[in-house]
Amino acid sequence: MKLAVVGGGSTYTPELVDGFARLRASLPVDELVLIDPAADRLETVGGLARRIFARQGHPGRVTWTTDLDAGVDGAAAVLLQLRVGGQAARAQDESWPLECGCVGQETTGAGGLAKALRTVPVVLDIAERVRRRSPDAWIVDFTNPVGIVTRALLTAGHRAVGLCNVAIGFQRKFAALLGVTPQEVTLDHVGLNHLTWEREVRVGGVDVLPKLLSDHGDALAADLRLPRELPARLGAVPSYYLRYFYRHDEVVEELRGKPSRAEEVAAMERELLEMYQDPALDEKPALLAKRGGAYYSEAAVALTSALLGDTGEVQVVNTLNNGTLPFLPDDAVIEVPAAVDARGARPLPVRSLEPLFSGLVAGVTAYEHLALRAALEGGRDRVFQALLAHPLIGQDTTADRLTDALIAHNRHHLAWA
Repeated sequence: MKLAVVGGGSTYTPELVDGFARLRASLPVDELVLIDPAADRLETVGGLARRIFARQGHPGRVTWTTDLDAGVDGAAAVLLQLRVGGQAARAQDESWPLECGCVGQETTGAGGLAKALRTVPVVLDIAERVRRRSPDAWIVDFTNPVGIVTRALLTAGHRAVGLCNVAIGFQRKFAALLGVTPQEVTLDHVGLNHLTWEREVRVGGVDVLPKLLSDHGDALAADLRLPRELPARLGAVPSYYLRYFYRHDEVVEELRGKPSRAEEVAAMERELLEMYQDPALDEKPALLAKRGGAYYSEAAVALTSALLGDTGEVQVVNTLNNGTLPFLPDDAVIEVPAAVDARGARPLPVRSLEPLFSGLVAGVTAYEHLALRAALEGGRDRVFQALLAHPLIGQDTTADRLTDALIAHNRHHLAWA
């Protein structure tokens, strides 16, 4: 079995490779090919990937190439983890929205739209080339904004499933607090990518969310950076991305007063790449945990294994709504538990979403529809409409300023600009 990773030169990659090596019984890989246009980074990351496989006794080959077509040729699955424009573009996404009084973040709000506009055309080009070279391959998308990118792939008819690490992160966190194994924890995880709530946490079929909130409220609040009482008032544990909505103005002031996350990550990446060059290093370094993407490898292995092994296992993924949340269109992409097999991901039934959550979900879904249209068709008016529709913006004067700033900072990435 051949797997390909587009964006294989990422500093994330050793996390993914470590998962493939450790969990090879679930996903036997004969060849893992890393694909990236940055040949120097690819050589560094690929060398460490080979040493990780060797240390753990994995019999598969690790190869790398800058040739996308050759890399995906014959692949059973292609994992996407690319960042168009690199950390420099991310730094801009996190800065110019603040000048307009809005959150500067790479997946949410105006910064998230900028990332979508840069990313969707590139991902669709990659997917078309995968379809030509390996028409039966599954595309597993970890590229943000996952909801919009996955919707673009599915709308274009590609065999794709979106993946995020928020759900598995909560599962692992809850299991540790409760003193049980992660496999014993089942989540009622519902919403959109980076806009989800855990409405139940079941262990042995029993909802233990009330116990979590009463016994471990301080620990959860610290992770979420939200008041302890808020989850109890919601009756659910919100994703930490909900802080951008529930505490928007506070977050804006906070972001204005400190270095951007992009600056922090860029410095961390420089240190990681220097570490990766050490020929004695044959495991992922502890510093990588601070880079983000915790448990990405476990989630990726589980999803890819279910798709290629036709297991029907339940995974939390991003896939078409198809009536699951009846107030959303069928072609919306939602993030919920789904049965995953060789036919793809089919959402499990979920109980009705409370108005406290459904209104926000509906609003962000409308924004994502407009964002995808702007990414596919271009044009200042389409960008403006997407920004105006976003619940974090919603004022025409602000949307106008953001539109001009977005285009100015991303002109060389936008073919129509």
